Amino acid sequence: MLKWLLTLIAALLVLGLLTPWLNRLGFGRLPGDLRIKRARGTLYFPFTSVILLSLALTLLVHLFGR
Repeated sequence: MLKWLLTLIAALLVLGLLTPWLNRLGFGRLPGDLRIKRARGTLYFPFTSVILLSLALTLLVHLFGR
């Protein structure tokens, strides 16, 4: 259970750091990506972008991983 939690935290950290670069490519503005702006800050939930990146990485690993 601890490994999954650490993996999730690491993935969220990496995605958070890559968000500005991915926004230039159009990720983060897809239907299904949520951005909530409040006085204290902005919450960002890139549901659709994560699914597309996961599919792309899965395809790359399947094609070039063997």
